[in-house]
Amino acid sequence: MLLILADYLASVETGFNVFSYLTLRAILSALTALAISLLVGPWMINRLATLQIGQQVRSDGPQSHLSKAGTPTMGGALIITAVIISTLLWADLSNRFVWTVIVVTLGFAVIGWMDDYLKISRGNSRGLAARWKYLLQTIFALTVAIYLYQTAPTDSYTDLLVPFTKDLAIPLGMGFVVLCYFVIVGSSNGVNLTDGLDGLAIMPTILVSVALGIFAYVSGHSGFAEYLGIPGIPGTGELTVFCSAMAGAGLGFLWFNTYPAQVFMGDVGALAIGAALGVIAVMVRQELAFFIMGGVFVIETVSVILQVASFKLTGKRIFRMAPLHHHFELKGWPEPRVIVRFWIISVVLVLIGLATLKIR
Repeated sequence: MLLILADYLASVETGFNVFSYLTLRAILSALTALAISLLVGPWMINRLATLQIGQQVRSDGPQSHLSKAGTPTMGGALIITAVIISTLLWADLSNRFVWTVIVVTLGFAVIGWMDDYLKISRGNSRGLAARWKYLLQTIFALTVAIYLYQTAPTDSYTDLLVPFTKDLAIPLGMGFVVLCYFVIVGSSNGVNLTDGLDGLAIMPTILVSVALGIFAYVSGHSGFAEYLGIPGIPGTGELTVFCSAMAGAGLGFLWFNTYPAQVFMGDVGALAIGAALGVIAVMVRQELAFFIMGGVFVIETVSVILQVASFKLTGKRIFRMAPLHHHFELKGWPEPRVIVRFWIISVVLVLIGLATLKIR
């Protein structure tokens, strides 16, 4: 939106051409989202508290979590609001990739809102039935996957790139739709499962957003893409603005979500954020690198799958409780220790993912 204004003003004063630079707009997007989060955050938290929109805690969870019951939730709406406003202000609104990630974010936010609303209205931790949640996620994810497949200008835009290799790309054909579906839905639920401790999910989200922003920037820049040996995808550079907004909004939310949390993200935030990260990874053709960088989300998801499978097949549990962060809590780790150590793991994994740009 402001890019259109800047283009007009540049015809009068050439100094406004500075706003055409993607790097500047990405920085301004992050700062705008951060400012919105910090300014609107206190009002939103007070409003959520007034409306008694409080967290519903699992009765079978760690006893230390019982004191968190009633803490304002659905704070993820703050992140989504800041990200969308910042993106609309600083991104090129004629770019189809920008609108794709906005639609995915809002679509999954609606699913999360429905889940949160049912939890609050019923007064327990059971929200939207799993079958309905996955059905809605499937509809959104498959629609976007088919759209991206049909609008791909060449087959190379749907190849699977293998990290740490120079020229290895696996043609997927219609398999691209399946891959896209699993990345979006898997990422959405992975972030949601990770969002169980104060600040645990938002810091890996910030780190992965920054990394995906870098991938988007270089893949959208023909010179950098050629130098690094990755496919150049015109238009994906604008996703850097969205990723920067996500990082800025995430930092603003962490201000209130850090231990002990004043507000929780809720499914409205977690499902939307995870889906946004997943679809960006697909659009910049870095699904496997995203798998590495989002390793914390992957580990949390796998721990749940293994726990359920083990209990159904053998009647025994692998972990004291799943997702994995609860296992360490029940082993006696203080909550801040679990959080910070998972953050450290996330930093390492993101750096490994970024190394795939150069190590081939």
